[in-house]
Amino acid sequence: MPPSSDTKTQAVAGETQRRLAYFNAGFLTQTRIRLILALAGYDLTLFKPGAQDQIGVWGHTRYAERGEAVAAETGAALVRIEDAFLRSLRPGRAGEPPIGLLIDRQGMHYDPRQPSELETLLATHPLDDTHLLNRARACIERLQEADLSKYSAHDPDAPLPAPGYVLVIDQTKGDASVTQGGADANAFREMLYYAQEENPGAPIVIKTHPETAQGFRPGYFSANDLRDGITVCDAPVSPWRLLAGAVKVYVVSSQMGFEAILAGHRPRVFGKPFYAGWGLSDDLHEIPRRTRTLTRAQLFAAAMILYPIWYDPYRDCLCELEEVIDGLEARVRAWQEDRHGWQATGMRLWKRSAINGFFGSERAVRFSNRAPRDGRRHMVWANQSDNAPGAVRVEDGFLRSQGLGAQLVPPLSLVCDDLGIYYDPSRESRLDRYIAARAKLRGDQADRARDLIERITARGLSKYNQGGTLPELPPGRRILVPGQVEDDASILLGASSVKTNLALLQAARNANPDAVILFKPHPDVEAGLRPGEIDSDGLADCVLSHTDPGAILPQVDAVWTMTSTLGFEALLRGVEVVTLGTPFYAGWGLTRDLAPIPPWRRLNVSLEGLVHAVLVDYPRYRDPKTGLPCPVEVIVDRLSDGYAPSTPSLRILAKLQGIFAGFAHLWR
Repeated sequence: MPPSSDTKTQAVAGETQRRLAYFNAGFLTQTRIRLILALAGYDLTLFKPGAQDQIGVWGHTRYAERGEAVAAETGAALVRIEDAFLRSLRPGRAGEPPIGLLIDRQGMHYDPRQPSELETLLATHPLDDTHLLNRARACIERLQEADLSKYSAHDPDAPLPAPGYVLVIDQTKGDASVTQGGADANAFREMLYYAQEENPGAPIVIKTHPETAQGFRPGYFSANDLRDGITVCDAPVSPWRLLAGAVKVYVVSSQMGFEAILAGHRPRVFGKPFYAGWGLSDDLHEIPRRTRTLTRAQLFAAAMILYPIWYDPYRDCLCELEEVIDGLEARVRAWQEDRHGWQATGMRLWKRSAINGFFGSERAVRFSNRAPRDGRRHMVWANQSDNAPGAVRVEDGFLRSQGLGAQLVPPLSLVCDDLGIYYDPSRESRLDRYIAARAKLRGDQADRARDLIERITARGLSKYNQGGTLPELPPGRRILVPGQVEDDASILLGASSVKTNLALLQAARNANPDAVILFKPHPDVEAGLRPGEIDSDGLADCVLSHTDPGAILPQVDAVWTMTSTLGFEALLRGVEVVTLGTPFYAGWGLTRDLAPIPPWRRLNVSLEGLVHAVLVDYPRYRDPKTGLPCPVEVIVDRLSDGYAPSTPSLRILAKLQGIFAGFAHLWR
C-alpha cells in the first residue's frame, strides 16, 4: 500500500467503533456496504438513537427521508453515504456491489447548500504534499490508460463520433446530484441552448447516461431534442475516448465534468457539482464560499485519494486508491476480452475447468475444434496452434502455481497472445510489444515493478513454487545450469545450436573450466513426467535435485540457460544471465546473448520495464480464493500464503500426458 499519512481511510479506520442507526432496508441487504462501513469503524445497528448517536442514510434518496425525520426528532447527527467515484464494472442497478464509499458527516458532495467533507478538504487542506500530488498525477494517467471511470464496462469496439464535436452530458432524471444542486429539466434545456449558441455550426453530441442506455432510468433529453446537427451517443463508449474527440464539454453536475477536467478540458457547468468553483471550469452559477484556485492534481487528490473509503475485495480490507485501480483494471481487461465469449481448441480435458474459470465469467467457454460462431473469439493452447490458424494462443504464465502443470495442478496465471507466443522468437509476440512499450516508464510504473521484484525475491517465489531443501554448495564462482524438458516447445522453437541439456552443460563447462557448475534438473523431468534426464558426471560439480529455485539463485554468480524461465527469475535477483537460445527476456540489454536475436528486439529496457511487461501487462491472473480476475500482487500474496486450489491425485494421468506430449512435436 502506498504510504500516506493523511488519508480519510486511515483516519476513520483508526477510530473506535461507533454505533450507526439506520432506517433503510437496503443497509440490511447490501452485504458489501455493511462490510465497508464496519471496516471504516461503523457498527450499523437497528436501534432508537439519541442526541449523541448517529444515523446513516443513503445520500439524498427518498429512503433517506426516514432517517432525516428521526434525526430531526432526536437531534442525532446524520452520516450520509454514497458510492465512490470509481464504483464498479456495471451500474449498481445491475446488481454489482461497490468498491468504495463516500462517508460524509457534514453533507454530501453534490449538495452545495452546506459544505461537505469533500468541499472542506478542497477549501482548507494544504494539498501541497509532493508525494500526494505525484500519486494523484500517476492515478489520473492510470485511469485513462486502463479506461476506468465510475462504471467501466466500456466497449472498445463501440463506434465514436468523428472528432470535433461539442459534447453535452445527459444525466438520469431526478438524480440527487441534479435536484440537490438546484437544477432541473430547464437546466438541461438551457445547457443545450448555450452549447449551440456558443459553438455555431459545430456538431453537438449528447452523451446518454449508462443507466439510461441500459433501461434503468430515463434521462433529461429525448428524441424531441434531436434537431439538425444534434446526435445522441448511447453506446457504451469510453468516457476518456469520447472526451478526447470533443472541442468543448457542457455538463450540469455529471461526474463526466470531473473527468473532463482531468482530461484537460475546461467544462461549461450549469449546476453546482463538487468540482465547480475552483478555477477549473466555466460556471454559470457562482458558489461564493469557493474562492480557492486549484490544480487538476489537487482536485483529484482530495476527491479520489483523501475523501473516499476504498475496499479491497481480495484481501477483505480497506485500501488505497492504487489497489482499487489494480483490481478494477484486471476486471475490466477480463470483461473486454471475454464479453463476446470464447471458443477453445486444443485444450486437454483437465485444463478445461481452469480455462472456463479464467475466460468464462461472461459466457461459458465452448470447447470445440469447429470454427467459432455466434461472434465468439477463438483461442487455442499455444502448442496446438497449427490446428487453429489465427486463434489467440494461450499458455501458462510466469507465476503459475504451487506445483507442476505436468502434475495437473491448475494455473493461477495464463497468457493470451494474438500475435505469436512468448517462447517462439521466429515471430514478434504480444509480449515483445509490451516490453518495447515499457522502455520508458512513469515513476509509478517503475515503483510498482520494483515493489514486485522485492516481494517475489524476499518471499522466494518462482514459477512452480515447489519448495525443496538446498544442500551445502561447493565454494567458488558458482554457475547454475537449469535443465529443461528437451521436447518442450520453448526448446523446439527457441533453442539455437545448443538444443539438449547435455550440450548446455558442456558449453557452460567449456566456457568456465574453473567454475563450480551446478546442474538443476527440470521438475517435470525429476517427476518422471517429461524427457530430459542426462548423466552429468564430469560436467557438473553438484546436481541440485528437488531444490527450490528461489533458494538457489541468491547463492550463485551466473546462470547459463537455453530458454528457461529460471533465467528471468535470476534477473530479478541481480544474477548474471547467459542465454544460448532466445528466451523472451533475451535481447533487451539485460543478458549476455550467445544466440541470434530477433531484429525487433533492439531496445535497451530496464529490469523494471521488463518486469512490468512480463508480470503486469502480459498475463491474466485469477484469484483462487474469490474466483475474480485479479492483479499480480494478489497472486504473489496467495503463493506466499500457500493458498492454492486443491488438486486431486492424478499422477497416472499426468505421466500418460507427458508421454503423449513427447510425441506431439512429431505430428506438428
